[in-house]
Amino acid sequence: MKDVQNQSDSRGVDIQKVGIKGLELPLTVQRKDAEDITIYSSATVGVSLPSHYKGTHMSRFVEVLNEWRNKKMLGMDIKGCLETVVQKLNAKSGYLKFDFKYFMDKESPITRIVAPMCYDCFFEGNLENFGEEDEEYKFYLGVKVPVATLCPCSKEISKYGAHNQRAMVSVKITYSEEEHIWIEDLVNDIEKCASSELYPLLKREDEKYVTEHAYENPKFVEDVLRDVVLLLRKNDVIDSFEVECESIESIHNHSAWAYQQEIN
Repeated sequence: MKDVQNQSDSRGVDIQKVGIKGLELPLTVQRKDAEDITIYSSATVGVSLPSHYKGTHMSRFVEVLNEWRNKKMLGMDIKGCLETVVQKLNAKSGYLKFDFKYFMDKESPITRIVAPMCYDCFFEGNLENFGEEDEEYKFYLGVKVPVATLCPCSKEISKYGAHNQRAMVSVKITYSEEEHIWIEDLVNDIEKCASSELYPLLKREDEKYVTEHAYENPKFVEDVLRDVVLLLRKNDVIDSFEVECESIESIHNHSAWAYQQEIN
């Protein structure tokens, strides 16, 4: 049959990334101190395309991801999957990202009731100059951690009470292939930087504790961001990071927001 993708193109435009986005598939992931789990993921994968090729072979992306979905992955393991994609598509560079929901059992602070808590996470890999001397691979681990903030200014100026709200701390880190950081450890450390952690299930005793704990630990969005930045700076495994904190204000029709990017 005629292969239209392999036909030549005369417009002279190299494409940096071309592939598929939003491919839903199960993915087996290794957990810390627990059995491996199969998660729902949404994959984005692409390769470079030289100007003289009309198109890429979209079905080959699905073939490779289907082969790799049952492997017990840690974040760094997506490098092998990405190398296979690049080889199969005869490309020089490639990109792969898995967005997924990650559930961790979380215990309420007083009654010690356990329920699952959900976090949005991703594994992301970028491979450049495959097979050449200057080949470079970079891996990113991303987590979004919901927390609570209580406004120090509101507490200071009010006779009683203070406005508090949910906030989202988004962290994206890189580290070398020889190292590993567990999602569980990263999430737990980030949660401690807020006025209070969030919990999936609270009884009255737990709610009392959380409310009072947040009141005694007021933080601006700037405070949360700085504490997360200091946390990541101290981790010698991390090469670089991005941190974003958005506080979804309860007395304003806008969010408070802070962002930091650094190389360790």
